[in-house]
Amino acid sequence: MNNTNEQALPSTRPYLIRAMHEWCTDNGFSPYMAVHVDRSVQVPMEFVNNGEIVLNVSHDATSGLHIGNDWIEFKARFGGVAREILVPVTHVLAIYARENGQGMAFPPPEPQVSEADAGAALPGESGGTDGGAPAAQRGPQLRAVPTEESLAQGTGGDGSPEPGGPKGPRPALKRVK
Repeated sequence: MNNTNEQALPSTRPYLIRAMHEWCTDNGFSPYMAVHVDRSVQVPMEFVNNGEIVLNVSHDATSGLHIGNDWIEFKARFGGVAREILVPVTHVLAIYARENGQGMAFPPPEPQVSEADAGAALPGESGGTDGGAPAAQRGPQLRAVPTEESLAQGTGGDGSPEPGGPKGPRPALKRVK
């Protein structure tokens, strides 16, 4: 295939996000979105954990939801306070049904380093050991999904403590073939 045509094609990510959101909604599930947070994301920072936030993007939890090709925008309440949320589509790590964990995961965004920021990483960011290989060469990078054992111990899949919230088994992403 011609490389020029491949480079001109838009990303499939926003189309897949919209499709999973529609699937969740049509089947009575609550669509949740895991988002990588950096300076380009507008979310309540007090709810960010390890550079990520999970957002309920159901129609009941949002107002004015628009999933565009470049940005996801909506208003939502956090602790009773209405907030404007702006998320670049490239920063969506996963979209899944809260009730059963079925959904899709995406590779994390490529770090955008300007000359001014070349020496300063964002909090929680660190350099990888992939030698700077492009994401297409590295493949998807997924985080550990909590097991029943780790949930019983009160830790996440990576051993970190679980944040407060609803108790019970935490939904996990499942591969849908």
